[in-house]
Amino acid sequence: MTNSTLHSSSLHERDVVEHKQQAGKKLTVAQNTPAAHEPVPASSPNPAPVLASSSESNPATSAFGLSRDGVTPQSNTTLSEIVQQLCMCDNFVITGHVNPDGDCLGAQLALMHALRSMGKTATCIRVSNTPLDSAFQFLPGINSIVPAEEFHGECGCFVAVDVPTLDRIGAGAQILQAAPVSITIDHHACDTTMTQYVYVNPRAAAASLLVWRVCLMLEQQGATLSSAAAQCAFTGLATDTGSFQYGNTDLDAFECACSLLHYGANVALTSSFMFQRRTLASYKLQARTISRARFYCENTCVISSLALDDFTQLHATLSDSEDLVNALRSIEGVEVAVMLRETPDGIRCSARSKLCANVRMLAQNFGGGGHIGAAGFTIHDASLDEACNRVAALLPTLYATLPEEIQRVRA
Repeated sequence: MTNSTLHSSSLHERDVVEHKQQAGKKLTVAQNTPAAHEPVPASSPNPAPVLASSSESNPATSAFGLSRDGVTPQSNTTLSEIVQQLCMCDNFVITGHVNPDGDCLGAQLALMHALRSMGKTATCIRVSNTPLDSAFQFLPGINSIVPAEEFHGECGCFVAVDVPTLDRIGAGAQILQAAPVSITIDHHACDTTMTQYVYVNPRAAAASLLVWRVCLMLEQQGATLSSAAAQCAFTGLATDTGSFQYGNTDLDAFECACSLLHYGANVALTSSFMFQRRTLASYKLQARTISRARFYCENTCVISSLALDDFTQLHATLSDSEDLVNALRSIEGVEVAVMLRETPDGIRCSARSKLCANVRMLAQNFGGGGHIGAAGFTIHDASLDEACNRVAALLPTLYATLPEEIQRVRA
């Protein structure tokens, strides 16, 4: 594999602009324009607070639910059409990806709560063998998630959120194959698809943002959006934006957050469990991670690693190391950080950029993916040291894109 294999996914844009007056409010709540054959939803009995929409003064600016949608060429539907399918179906199985994060779980559970409020049967499945991180126990409905291998019910509609490909849904693939209707709602750019209906928008800060847009449209069709659904979606949004600090935090993200707060999301609750609870073992792992940091490309790129023995010696779990890549990225002068962790299943690698480096290109060289600023991949055929060397060999190519871009961002 050579440096020349670095590549990026192409996207196309489409503008969908619709203003819909709600409940006598001066400003508007926006949503996808229904297709010609779709019924126009009735006004919500509990409209969200009206958000100042900059799109009225600047049509080129996106707003929550009213987009300048940068959907991928693989997308073959709209969120409005997906809502119509959800209204017609029942017996839903909702999956996320292996090793689920806050956005994955938040999107799954928010959609589950909305569908159940309509009297539908909806089950969230877990496709990883590893237990869920205990930090997620505060999410309403988290204990109802069923391991995919243990699901033996009927599946009338399979919905994949925050995941675009079969290799990331594990045992969920068997359930998908038997489903008469299948849907993907995601924000990861990918060249392949796995379901009948596909909506992928890499511009969205989180899959939970897209799912919440679906929930708001389901409300127009009879769903009751509870504080439980809002809490789950807010947690997904907050974690995928790094508590609204990452570069993907845009106008849509903030307007979505305002909507979620209106429906009862508790900011302090999510912050307490997601951002203010670190174990002592995690700090010990961080000290070891920083001590092993290797810097490249004029100190703009950093790599560090943890072996299985490190976790054993420090009585730490894999979840204790989830945020270490961000500690590396926070070092002054660093633009790209890569954290490698040895696991029984391979070397798990997390890549992050601070401003504008496209770490997704790095991940794609190893069969992984993600976003421009955050990506991941697993190396199965190398020792930890060899994996570090393979990653380091590609950093100069990534670094070559940095100077001009950094000057533009910092100008």
